[in-house]
Amino acid sequence: MSDAAWHLANIWENIAGAIPDEPAIVDGDKRYGWAEYTQRAAKLAQVYTDHGLKPGAKLSIYAYNCAEYLEAQYAAFKARICPVNVNYRYLEAELVHIITNSDSEALVFQARFAPMIAAIRDQLPQVKLFLQISDGSGESLDGAVDYETALQAASPMPVIERSEDDLYMLYTGGTTGMPKGVMYDQLTFSSALMTRGFEVLGLEPPADPSEFAASVKTVQAAGALPRSIPACPLMHGTGMWIGSMIPHSAGGANILFDNSSFDPDGIWRLVEKEKVSDLTIVGDVFAKPLLKALNEARDRGEPYDVGSLTKMSSSGVMWSAEVKAGLLEHLDIAIIDSIGATEGSMGSSVTTRENMNDGQTAKFELNETTKLLTEDGREIEPGSGEKGLICNGGMVPLGYYKDPEKSAKTFPTFNGTRYSITGDYATIEADGAINLLGRGSICINSGGEKIFPEEVEEALKTHDSVNDCLVVGVPDDRFGESVTAVISASSGAAIEPAELKQHVRGCLADYKSPRGYVVVDNVPRAANGKADYKGAKAMAVEWAG
Repeated sequence: MSDAAWHLANIWENIAGAIPDEPAIVDGDKRYGWAEYTQRAAKLAQVYTDHGLKPGAKLSIYAYNCAEYLEAQYAAFKARICPVNVNYRYLEAELVHIITNSDSEALVFQARFAPMIAAIRDQLPQVKLFLQISDGSGESLDGAVDYETALQAASPMPVIERSEDDLYMLYTGGTTGMPKGVMYDQLTFSSALMTRGFEVLGLEPPADPSEFAASVKTVQAAGALPRSIPACPLMHGTGMWIGSMIPHSAGGANILFDNSSFDPDGIWRLVEKEKVSDLTIVGDVFAKPLLKALNEARDRGEPYDVGSLTKMSSSGVMWSAEVKAGLLEHLDIAIIDSIGATEGSMGSSVTTRENMNDGQTAKFELNETTKLLTEDGREIEPGSGEKGLICNGGMVPLGYYKDPEKSAKTFPTFNGTRYSITGDYATIEADGAINLLGRGSICINSGGEKIFPEEVEEALKTHDSVNDCLVVGVPDDRFGESVTAVISASSGAAIEPAELKQHVRGCLADYKSPRGYVVVDNVPRAANGKADYKGAKAMAVEWAG
């Protein structure tokens, strides 16, 4: 394969050759241009090979958002090694599972996680290299190699020939049981995803990786190189793909911060300081506190100067129309709300000041390759009102790593086309737009009626007293399951169940209205903002007694 092969390392090397001095990484005092970023990744790739990692090997990355996370990943691609994302909220059993299930031979980690690794080290016999990133925590793993020391001592690894069949893998949890690696080949992944940044900018996407150099020079000449903050974790697809990789591959810089805690005012200060153009979040969980910070800054007469921002993007969870409208009062931007999963993107909606009055929370335009099908593969007639499964036929993964049975169920072939089906149900309107209902695996069956939690959550969130909520079914002797809402209140508000019940009845059929309301300080969610329905159900069952 040549540098025209579709491969992330080839793409970024071509960009580095075209705009060597433009910023690629900003992380506090660490500021690397594309040439330096590529040089550091080449040195780290040599560190990997010096410790016995060969093409096709797997390498786990266990860190909060930081420059080293992206360097470690870039270096892996350079050496034809497959990086593996590790959820930093996992406990010992989950960590052992993901590192061993992925067959990782190396672990790059922040020093703050050294105690957790020490506790499981004897269960990781296949790991040849423990590469420790100093982070000021004072923690250290005995025998670990210091990241920066090893990098500085290494010579840059020469550019090697790479294959479009090289594996890229992202581990996903929440929707598939135990964490599973979603596998893509470099051709499918990079050709589909890495051109999106140019499409958003209204430019013709590069036809092959060698054309990225000319394309980013065009963006540079227009003064439009993206400056992107992934406000959500890089360990998940939304942060890595939308917040990092897509703007990166349009020649953009990733603006990073320690995301071990969420500080909405800190994010707006960073947008202001670094003249950020792109901000990636995960739905209302991020958007609501960000909007609150903007409102409070305005009310105290100290609004943030965030005029550089041109778009906010989200994927994976609900981003309500009311919150979008509130953000657009402050920001003249495009709000891009995508429906998708690690297993592939399915559709999106774009909201601006010009069309915000037309917006609906869960209404999306399907990608050209996405269909709404019945479970036996029949296409749903637009405008029929019939429910169907959203089936992505574009960027379809190879499958789940070491799980052929689950792969066959999730990635079936209908009428000669292979699809990715994650279990999301919707209806399709006569104009082709879809109304997202929810995921079948969390569907509530109450008295024979099927109720999608997201639909009820959307209605509840339109009430001023509700800050966040998840809706689950709890066992019920009469109805099978009883619809129950786990709710956190807005600041200074009180939850009044009778009032909320009446409010939902004004939006939805009566049988969908929750019968129980569990008020909690914090609705259970993962670090990326995705719903923890298992945790919410446990709370609801305990409350029901």
